[in-house]
Amino acid sequence: MTGVQTCVFRTGQRSTPLINTSHKVERRKLGNTDLELPVISYGASSLGQEFRRVTIEEALRSCRVALELGMNFIDTSPFYGRGMSEVLLGQVLRDLPREEFILGTKLGRYDLEHFDFSAKRVAESIDVSLHRMGVDHLDIILCHDIEFVEMQQIVNETLPAIQKIRDTGKVRYIGFSGYPMKVFPFIMDQIDVDVVLSYNNYHLQNTRFADLFPYLKEKGVGIMNAGPFCARLLTNAALPEWHKEPEEVRVACKKAADHCSAKGVDIAQLAVQFCVAQKDIATTIAGSANPDNVRNWAKWAESPMDEELLAEVLAILEPIKDIGHVEGLPKNN
Repeated sequence: MTGVQTCVFRTGQRSTPLINTSHKVERRKLGNTDLELPVISYGASSLGQEFRRVTIEEALRSCRVALELGMNFIDTSPFYGRGMSEVLLGQVLRDLPREEFILGTKLGRYDLEHFDFSAKRVAESIDVSLHRMGVDHLDIILCHDIEFVEMQQIVNETLPAIQKIRDTGKVRYIGFSGYPMKVFPFIMDQIDVDVVLSYNNYHLQNTRFADLFPYLKEKGVGIMNAGPFCARLLTNAALPEWHKEPEEVRVACKKAADHCSAKGVDIAQLAVQFCVAQKDIATTIAGSANPDNVRNWAKWAESPMDEELLAEVLAILEPIKDIGHVEGLPKNN
């Protein structure tokens, strides 16, 4: 984004003030695509109340602040709030010039236990997402959490169906997201994709995703990282009830957070800076409905990292480094 843009957000009968989008954050090219993403991007999962209840005004304000700060790649999913996230984003985005933001959503996962990666649902899901968000195309579409299903279906049916829809202009770039490292070569050894997203696998405690970077770069696939805080594990906030990391990981991360606090630093700051420092990652996606959190991320991303404190934290976390959990079908892990 360049210059100063003036945009009006209409929410019901109210119009919010014009916003200034002149702030710039560092941007990186996304693989072989023509997209350049901010190094820290806005994840809209919190708009779907995945972590806590939020008000509509708070949700809209957090997204608006992200755009003001140059975090103009927005990542969402119909799974987040079971459609709520996309609906709320529609209230923010529909009055913005389409070229001022980069939009990604997902398909295939619609509830905790509801997955549908059929070609028929692919077409329906994309159309519903476009309608909810008030846009005519998606920059990125991802198959969501593919480790929960028979992954050969993604290769044989889902991705080919999306490729056909891409020909209509409704989507630009195609990929998938997942947690187990096994899913990435399984898919990409059989079919081409443009981008991938891994969550909770590149952060202070776990950097397993980095093992795949040479493979992904050789294929020209754009690398996106979600979960720099590992679902609050690397923050001072209370963990959500559904958090899956084992107790030994939780204890060590709490020790690391307390160590940072004793040095006058929020461990979340170090978490953001650690991810942003990895040049192979085009963008790290963080989610919050709290505008103050969003402001902090942008500030931290542009501030120098305390290398001495980082070394101390990594030493605390070394005994539990790369320990994670089983996600999805056991055979996909």
